[in-house]
Amino acid sequence: MTRLPRLSPAGLDDDQRALYDAIAGGPRAGGPFPLTDAAGVLTGPFNAMLFAPSTGQALQGLGAAVRYETALGDRARELAILAVTARWDCAFERYAHEPAARAAGATEAQLTAVGALTLPDGLSTVEAAVLRFVLALLRDEDVDDVTYTDVLPTIGNRVAVELTTLVGYYATLALQLRVFRVTVPVERP
Repeated sequence: MTRLPRLSPAGLDDDQRALYDAIAGGPRAGGPFPLTDAAGVLTGPFNAMLFAPSTGQALQGLGAAVRYETALGDRARELAILAVTARWDCAFERYAHEPAARAAGATEAQLTAVGALTLPDGLSTVEAAVLRFVLALLRDEDVDDVTYTDVLPTIGNRVAVELTTLVGYYATLALQLRVFRVTVPVERP
């Protein structure tokens, strides 16, 4: 059972409503899972954001940038997200991002490998470099000099910054989902 009440859109104050509208009406609206339930209540990590609207606005803005405004290709980004999901054993994020990874061309074998925090076969050079960077960060909470030197010519400084941010953002969501006991919906639409 969730630890936070699920906030109905009708009961939101102005700051909460602005955040709700930014989430439900933003680029996530076309994503792989519904952002709201049948009553219009935000699902996943988004309901928690409504309890601290200024922090929630910053967090949802960061999340939108990490998902929709990076130099990462869709498959590389989704596999990186799923690596963070595996590290934090976050069922909701797995539920939310495995369909997006499949839609971007990830195979079941690649999803299984990333779920085991290993480098999958069949990746492009860029995807392999992205995942080497992310897996090192998740394993060691750092990227050692050898890995950094090996992957930087392939991913560049921008992607290195974006990946470090992506790992931090999805780790934050995983912690919030865990602390507030947010569960996966019973049925996928």
